[in-house]
Amino acid sequence: MNRATSRRVFVRRSGLALLALGLPPEFVTRSLLAATRGAERSRTLVCLFLRGAVDGLNMVVPFAEPSYYAHRRTIALPAPRAEGGGIIDLDGFFGLHPALDPLHPLYRRGELAIVHAAGSPHPTRSHFDAQDFMETATPGTKSTPDGWLNRVLGATQCTSCTGRTLAHAAAHAVDHVAAQASMTGTTVPALRGVAMGSALPRSLRGEHPALAIEDLERFGIGGNDIGLEDAFAHLYQTRQADVFGTAADDAFEAVRVLRSLDGILYEPRSGVDYPTGNFGRSLRQIAQLIKADVGLEIGFADIGGWDTHQAQGGIEGQLARRLTELARGIRAFHDDLGDRMEDVVILTMSEFGRTVAENGSGGTDHGHANCILAIGGRVNGGHVLGDWPGLETELLYQQRDLAVTTDFRDVFAEIASEHLGADRLDQVFPGYPIDRSRWRGVLR
Repeated sequence: MNRATSRRVFVRRSGLALLALGLPPEFVTRSLLAATRGAERSRTLVCLFLRGAVDGLNMVVPFAEPSYYAHRRTIALPAPRAEGGGIIDLDGFFGLHPALDPLHPLYRRGELAIVHAAGSPHPTRSHFDAQDFMETATPGTKSTPDGWLNRVLGATQCTSCTGRTLAHAAAHAVDHVAAQASMTGTTVPALRGVAMGSALPRSLRGEHPALAIEDLERFGIGGNDIGLEDAFAHLYQTRQADVFGTAADDAFEAVRVLRSLDGILYEPRSGVDYPTGNFGRSLRQIAQLIKADVGLEIGFADIGGWDTHQAQGGIEGQLARRLTELARGIRAFHDDLGDRMEDVVILTMSEFGRTVAENGSGGTDHGHANCILAIGGRVNGGHVLGDWPGLETELLYQQRDLAVTTDFRDVFAEIASEHLGADRLDQVFPGYPIDRSRWRGVLR
């Protein structure tokens, strides 16, 4: 197979994606070995996007609010009972859905914090627009060319590369790898931004290199002997042939590096049981990358199925099943990493919440504010944070939805700054005045 043909097969059949839209070839060259700030263990942010708009009011329930039960006559969760059952009491006002019980010990140990009544100030009820606004962190602006997580990669890049040419940054990355090899005896690639899936999410697209990997085991990190041209899916599409060729070459090299990390199938820590399916596999493989010390700063995974317009259920049912998978996955990931969770923050996000009142089909429609979960060793856990706006009809947004009292960008900014060390927050969140007094104290 000649070089041009193998590249075509690579695009058609691949499982690894590299996005470097609009970049000159000299930047894409060696881009997978992007510079880190040293050989020390990386801090990592793991973003979990709950696509479809999870019902935050039945996820973290304001059971002490009488209006909650007035609005939800069939899907409301029963208040905590002394003999057990019903909602898991957190603080006498809020409680966890019982399906989230695996996360309750993390809350008690101060590793889980919840920001309630959080979301976007933009009024859209369109899934597409709201997801786009959240992933670009520019509510109301559809022309933003890059995602907020990609901009975070720029704000945490090697300081000696700041202000230099793109060619310098790419070349300097090789020096970092060589330096790390001299200290550790192993070439450690800085795979800084990785999404599990066949395509990069909007939040990781932009100027700085990031990868989308559908399944690590498909291209051999787990010990498989699949040929490289069969190991990828939907790499990179561009009309600039030179850029495409270089990106393909780098992706092939990235696979060779990843395959050299471990010759056997990854085994989680004893007793850890990830849920079956794509979500569990994605979390297991993000854990694998973190343990391999490849320099992962941002990991990303999706979990869908939250658009519960009909038959949402209460203690049991459609929502409960999705929450069970979410909680089991997060807890397995947490336990698999063990003390490495000191360097990791898990952040959940969803494009908007759902209506306070249930509809005539036993479900909920597109709403406004929601809740955000943050889990990790440095998280200021054991608290439900934010200002609670109330559920009386006159207090609702447009008289139907939970009002937003925390802009999601304030939560994102705090974690980007205080956990990952991002600077230039005005560039990470363009057009949004950064005011630390609005931060909710998600981290210690």
